[in-house]
Amino acid sequence: MQAEIPTQAPDQRTESDRAADRVTGLDALELAGKGEQSALGKRIWRSAWPKLLAVAIVVVAWQAVVWAEWKPAYVLPGPATVFEDLGSLITTGDFWDGVRLTMTRAVTGFALAVLIGTIVGAAVSRFAPLRAAIGSLITGLQTMPSIMWFPLAILLFQISESAIMFVVVIGAAPSVANGLISGIDYVPRTWLRVGQVLGMTGFAKYRHLILPASLPSFISGLKQGWAFSWRSLMAGELLVIVPGALSIGVRMQQARDLNESSLVISFIIVVLVIGILIDLLFNAADNALRKRWGLTGS
Repeated sequence: MQAEIPTQAPDQRTESDRAADRVTGLDALELAGKGEQSALGKRIWRSAWPKLLAVAIVVVAWQAVVWAEWKPAYVLPGPATVFEDLGSLITTGDFWDGVRLTMTRAVTGFALAVLIGTIVGAAVSRFAPLRAAIGSLITGLQTMPSIMWFPLAILLFQISESAIMFVVVIGAAPSVANGLISGIDYVPRTWLRVGQVLGMTGFAKYRHLILPASLPSFISGLKQGWAFSWRSLMAGELLVIVPGALSIGVRMQQARDLNESSLVISFIIVVLVIGILIDLLFNAADNALRKRWGLTGS
């Protein structure tokens, strides 16, 4: 006798029931999307509110000094006047041309500093005699105030873009080199022995083991190098005025010559905001690296 083969019971649900299930699934996806957006909004708020509080404290203190009439209003204008002038300033094409020129100088100089600092740092950490010869010199160059280099830069390159680039590079490269040297020094010896067992030698050892292991310290060196290059660039634009190059520093100098205190403070705010934005980029890179290495709570 043949066994009866069970057949699947037909779907007794109506079309309206199946449509309701589809709607429920869509609602669940929509709620999940809203939940992710809410979590993202909370993270952004947790990150932003301390900065907003700091800005509010500075503005209130600034306004209190203005109300105290410590200096005349034409010397130290209030926040309302400065923000009004800043709003008018950032709507002009000339302002953005100056920002573009300054940022082009900053990126170019920093890129050269990273290239030179990385090569020097790798060479110094690789060859002990070279470290004995110039290791302390690199630290000495790092501590040298950038303003001290401008007389020599003007003598070497006259009033030109090269004079500014020279100071930016020599101000940032030692920090990049020291960051890489420090990172390589703190690579665990056990990792090096494991790499040797795996047959890593020469460039392959640096490419696949030493340089990745030194990344946290190297990123710190890059961040410090950017701070030095940015400060050097601002000093250079105030001291070395290249004809026809109306950068942020030049426009700030012009505002000072015209005794326009409000514009001077506006350009100070612009430089500060640019520095903060670049710092956020470095922090994002550092956080991504720490998350990849499992050094965060998430």
